[in-house]
Amino acid sequence: MDLTTLIIQLVSGLIGGNAAGKAVPNSDLGTLGNTIAGALGGVGGGQLLQALIPALASAAGGAGGLDIGSIIGHVVGGGAGGAVLTVIAGLLKNMMGGQKA
Repeated sequence: MDLTTLIIQLVSGLIGGNAAGKAVPNSDLGTLGNTIAGALGGVGGGQLLQALIPALASAAGGAGGLDIGSIIGHVVGGGAGGAVLTVIAGLLKNMMGGQKA
């Protein structure tokens, strides 16, 4: 994993986390919580997608840069991972806090 890939996954994850927090009100952690959960989920989701689809890793390590296909793959993996982790964390927080939906 190189620094460019990590940055792409972090940014797309925090965007996905904030979008998911606003789209699913029961899972909203607030701006800071959505950002942190989204960034962590973005890196995790991006790495998981990279492990499942090895072409993303080989394209990233290729001729000195990223191609458009691998960038899109990292953005999708990071955004989806950030959204999923934010929703899960928000729902767990609500369940533990005794809040009713």
